[in-house]
Amino acid sequence: MRNPGRARLKTDAKTGISRLPPPPAMLQSSRRIAAAPGFPHTPPMKDRLSIIVVEPDRDRALLIVDSLAAAGDNDIHVISEISSLARRISERAPDVVIVDLTSPTRDMIEELTIASAPMDRPVAIFVDQSDDSLTNAAIEAGVSAYVVDDLRPEKLKPVMAAAITRFNMFRRMRDELAETKRALEERKVIDRAKGLLMKARGISEDEAYAILRKAAMDQGRKIPEVASALVTAAELLT
Repeated sequence: MRNPGRARLKTDAKTGISRLPPPPAMLQSSRRIAAAPGFPHTPPMKDRLSIIVVEPDRDRALLIVDSLAAAGDNDIHVISEISSLARRISERAPDVVIVDLTSPTRDMIEELTIASAPMDRPVAIFVDQSDDSLTNAAIEAGVSAYVVDDLRPEKLKPVMAAAITRFNMFRRMRDELAETKRALEERKVIDRAKGLLMKARGISEDEAYAILRKAAMDQGRKIPEVASALVTAAELLT
């Protein structure tokens, strides 16, 4: 007999994605209790997360959904078919992707990581067994959490929280690196533009920069934009 308290998945015939319906009041009450002082602390997350669970086995999918539902008021969708996974995840644009694999291969790891876009969102992969090559492949692909152990309900929330924290940390690092590279490229362009002005007009570096700054103010543009236009024009004339 079906457990009346267990989450039931509703499958969309068009997309093949199973969705957890809104929780009953009793479940909402249990969530408030779980958030009370005295329970294990995990890093803060959004109040409501959109989560995709990639799990072919229905019983394991229900176990995961039950655990996630008890952990918070999340919007949970289950994908049981690996085919067209990238399209389905892209259409749903979830906050987090959780993947459960029993006997993964390197090709499966690579395919799933590409489909789940680990650079765009936190991805947590649970596997029953692995080796160094599979672990390295997952880490190199950008997976936020790669757990080699049987998926247990009590692990889901802390692992997901850790995956989100790690993803956000690396995203900040990527953003800072991109900003540093952009600033360096702008500096190079400005230096080239100053050099052109200094050579053409026989002026100092400070005077050349003042000309670029005045032109940027007059045109309502940024100095790197004016410098880039000057360098491009000079290249066309040579």
